[in-house]
Amino acid sequence: MKLGYSAVTAGIVDPREALELAARHGLDIEISIDVREMFPQLPSAKELREMGRAAGVGFTAHLPFVDLNLASVVEAAWRTSLERMQRALEFSAEAGAQVGVLHTGQVPLRHPMLLEAARERLAKALELLGPPPLPVAVENLALDRHDLLETPAELVELVEGAAEGFGYTLDLPHAFVQGGEAQIRAYLEAMQASSAPILHLHLHDNAGDYDAHLPVGAGRLPYAAFKDALAGFEGTAALEVTGGAEGVAASLEALRAAWDI
Repeated sequence: MKLGYSAVTAGIVDPREALELAARHGLDIEISIDVREMFPQLPSAKELREMGRAAGVGFTAHLPFVDLNLASVVEAAWRTSLERMQRALEFSAEAGAQVGVLHTGQVPLRHPMLLEAARERLAKALELLGPPPLPVAVENLALDRHDLLETPAELVELVEGAAEGFGYTLDLPHAFVQGGEAQIRAYLEAMQASSAPILHLHLHDNAGDYDAHLPVGAGRLPYAAFKDALAGFEGTAALEVTGGAEGVAASLEALRAAWDI
């Protein structure tokens, strides 16, 4: 497994500071495409790639989700979401990101007709985005009452129906909030049994009540319980933790103790 961290979640704004921290700990950086859309003065994809190469730091990308909904049943919103996502994929590939993390979208009301329409829109979006210019890892959510997909089976159905190049992001703490250790195992087992690969992990912590993004070890998620199940994982992972450089360092220490990495 190749570990990285989210500079945005850690609260590190300056790209050079983020790169220095990553290089110090031998980490990659998870780029937030939302932040890059909001602040176009940040380094371009080409500049970012060169900065990473000079620092010996690789990248993954968190594809946009702020004000974006690939499951929208509103045509104009759906089209805009598709266009933004395509630009984000192109930016991520040009920056040299190894994988892009994708959120699945929301539906405003859990009415059967709206749910069916939203699922069709989401599946169509992945069809039109594929084959992607870099591997795309679809993330488990189910944290908000508006999130479209609520179960491992729904996520697997979506990803297995997509073009080549799509796989999974397993966000262990998201699943922990949704249903504790048992729900993490349900997602992990469903993904491991799937024809699509687990490409990426999101690692942080919480008390099981909400998505707090605490440093690993600061909550109740039993990371050691998943050591064996993830022992053969060879993809990328991102520490999406708060607490700045100290939170990243504490997470690394706790994760290495739990998983012997």
